[in-house]
Amino acid sequence: MSEAAVVRELLSAEFPAANQVWLDYHGTIGEPEQDRVFAVFVGKRIVSLGRCRRHPDGSMEVDGVFTPEECRGKGYARMVMAALVVACHNDDLYMYAVESLEGFYARFGFVPIPEGDLPRPVRERYTWAAGNMEGAEVRPMMRKAGL
Repeated sequence: MSEAAVVRELLSAEFPAANQVWLDYHGTIGEPEQDRVFAVFVGKRIVSLGRCRRHPDGSMEVDGVFTPEECRGKGYARMVMAALVVACHNDDLYMYAVESLEGFYARFGFVPIPEGDLPRPVRERYTWAAGNMEGAEVRPMMRKAGL
């Protein structure tokens, strides 16, 4: 019998374990002073992650949603996103979603928005796209607080 998946917010002391999983995902890391990191565990193994980062202006950005390839197709990303949006529901949440995942994030209340509606700190992370969101294959999205 396989172990049940458990989802929870990580303690700052657990961030190094998340950072190891994120090595394969653009070198993403969790920083305890500004991030809330959520993980799905099967036993002691992290099988999916999501991060909500508070920027200096107070805006909240969702990113780092990642499931290692060998763990995909089991609903772990859905579990981590559900926990994240419940825990962070008091804030407007912003993200750049990979275009092919727009429908996935829509299930959690995210809607596409014009890039200019993103808070500046979130936009600045994608300055390399120079306003070419379609070429970058990402879509700016937002989830209103309280949903």
